[in-house]
Amino acid sequence: MNYNYEMEQIIKGLDGKKKLLLHVCCAPCSSACIERLQDYFQISCYFYNPNIDSLDEYQKRLNELKRFLKEALLDIDVVEDGYLSQDFLEMAKGLEEEKEGGKRCYACYMLRMKKTALKAKELGYDYFTTTLSISPYKNSTWLNEIGKDLEDKYKVNYLYADFKKKNGYKRSIELSNKYKLYRQNYCGCIYSKNSYLQKEN
Repeated sequence: MNYNYEMEQIIKGLDGKKKLLLHVCCAPCSSACIERLQDYFQISCYFYNPNIDSLDEYQKRLNELKRFLKEALLDIDVVEDGYLSQDFLEMAKGLEEEKEGGKRCYACYMLRMKKTALKAKELGYDYFTTTLSISPYKNSTWLNEIGKDLEDKYKVNYLYADFKKKNGYKRSIELSNKYKLYRQNYCGCIYSKNSYLQKEN
């Protein structure tokens, strides 16, 4: 399925701006996604990332997101529940030896997107989606299949997306350079960090 096309069809069918809860992983990934959506949705950023391996790293990414929104003059609020690392650690039990991009990553997508869907329903948003598909290292098919399943289960609209399309990833790099955003070199969890360090060595 062409998820970018599906998103464009949803946007074409909108009757005025709808409220969107956008799960965000970091400022660089958020930048191009927000630019793409801001004309069509009233966006709130949901920063729920219990996979991040330390409180310092969590706070650094959150602060960069807030700085970007402020410096880009974007009237977008940030919703967050704090650093809930235990959510990820419990989810990852038994999956510690999985390779990057495998079952542990799928479970992490599910964890964060389920929380986003529930938060969107709780707060009365019209749609939810995630910035994760902007990364060439993330499985957009998994992300969109999870999103659709959550839509059906919790009765809150999911916005299909593959933000890497139409040079989305390239645009995120351009915006990162423009605003001098901190671009982390690993996804967030200790396993992705160790994988990155092994490649460096």
